Amino acid sequence: MRTVSDVEILLVEDSAADVELTLRALKKNNLANRVHVARDGEEALAFLFGNGEGVKAPLPRVVLLDLKLPKVSGIEVLERIKSDERTRLIPVVVLTSSREEPDIKRCYELGVNSYIVKPVDFASFVPAVTQAGLYWLLLNQPPG
Repeated sequence: MRTVSDVEILLVEDSAADVELTLRALKKNNLANRVHVARDGEEALAFLFGNGEGVKAPLPRVVLLDLKLPKVSGIEVLERIKSDERTRLIPVVVLTSSREEPDIKRCYELGVNSYIVKPVDFASFVPAVTQAGLYWLLLNQPPG
């Protein structure tokens, strides 16, 4: 059984290449030890809220969320996280390729903590993910 400290980051990403890049970027700064990857929105919601039988994992310290996901969109995942008493205080960082103003506006309306557009090249991607990970795991002080 996992303990609360087992999962620090919930990475919700359907692109295998982006998962690999993100994990590499986090690993480079020793932040990848306790990452759980959900490949679609449905899997992310099951991880956070249980599988219908009341069984759920310990809550992560931060969620890195793509918007363009199969089954359940990232916007729907964000809405569910921020509307539930148990999860609304978890910082959610949208990490997506969408620069669409309606996506950005909707995410902030729903309570996203940060919105980062994924850089297209690895040299820029690594520092973006690393800085986000360092900030939310090491610098940010969450409520008790």
